[in-house]
Amino acid sequence: MQAHMDIVLRTVVAMIMLLVIAKILGKQTISNLTFHDFVTGIILGSLASNLAFNKDLKSSYMIVALIVITATSFLLSIIAIKSRKMRSWISGSPTVLIENGKILEGNMKKVRYSLDSLDQALREKEIFNLEAVEYAVLEDNGMVSVLKKQEYQYVTRKDLKLLSVPQSFPVELIMDGVLIEENLENNGLTKEWLENELRRKGKRISDVFYGVRGTQRQLVFDYYEDGINKPIDKE
Repeated sequence: MQAHMDIVLRTVVAMIMLLVIAKILGKQTISNLTFHDFVTGIILGSLASNLAFNKDLKSSYMIVALIVITATSFLLSIIAIKSRKMRSWISGSPTVLIENGKILEGNMKKVRYSLDSLDQALREKEIFNLEAVEYAVLEDNGMVSVLKKQEYQYVTRKDLKLLSVPQSFPVELIMDGVLIEENLENNGLTKEWLENELRRKGKRISDVFYGVRGTQRQLVFDYYEDGINKPIDKE
């Protein structure tokens, strides 16, 4: 019983340590990984698993190792921000795969990137015709960025000389049926105003599952009672 409790305790400690470390290292740790983030993630995962299950190693040793790795990774991140040369070495640098519509075979071989991988990356961008590509760049995080040739690019409002309407960032007002008063206050809105808007629709705040003010300052609500008795896909 004591052994089981020890594993439970060590696992909880490992989980808490990883959450704290992820918070310290920032959002890039859980986004598309660079070389630096990838290596850090592997080491942290290995140390955390040893902390949780390897009873032959003292917990204090594993905790010290986690702290050292976190500090080292944090320091490397700061160095990468301060120095462009070091950033290239720590996190890698983008590689051009297609230039002026031509595949750069040398760069493909240099980064060991196959034509199959390139085709897949282009299809994920909804590009099935290589002729449509002006530039393709393999980014530090392994994703491929693509610039289409002008004749294959989407038409924009500017191209059509249409009047652009100012947009604002969406503001969530109600989530899970709970009023987010902080968002109301930060945007100069009041509970009374929201109640009046809902009253016009014959609803109350308690009827709303999700409510948001959109990019055009329009109000969008999803109600608990939405009139859908037989969903297409029911879990």
